[in-house]
Amino acid sequence: MAYHRGGRSGKKKNRQVQGDEVIRVPLPKNGQLFGVIEQALGSGWMDVRCEDGKLRRCRIPGKLKRRMWMRVGDVVIVQPWPVQTDERGDIVYRYTRTQVDWLLRKGKISQDFLTGGDMLF
Repeated sequence: MAYHRGGRSGKKKNRQVQGDEVIRVPLPKNGQLFGVIEQALGSGWMDVRCEDGKLRRCRIPGKLKRRMWMRVGDVVIVQPWPVQTDERGDIVYRYTRTQVDWLLRKGKISQDFLTGGDMLF
């Protein structure tokens, strides 16, 4: 007897359509920002340098913490907290190396942002 061993059928893909181009990389939505992890603090907390030039202490929610590793230098999406907006936030998504290359090619982020230089896009 044969059993199906694949993932869920009909699984929603992470895609958006912008003009004629299909975007497979999630982009920051309302209030979210790009960020680069600067320092790992332990217990699921990271210091993240955001695209607006601020350094935020961000936590990794348990759902994400159990699913993937976060390292210094990773590009992430940060959701600032409603209170302490300039100081705290949550890490919502971590980009893979291939996705970061795509973001660079499309001009969504700059090389200076990754290296810690200018915050201009």
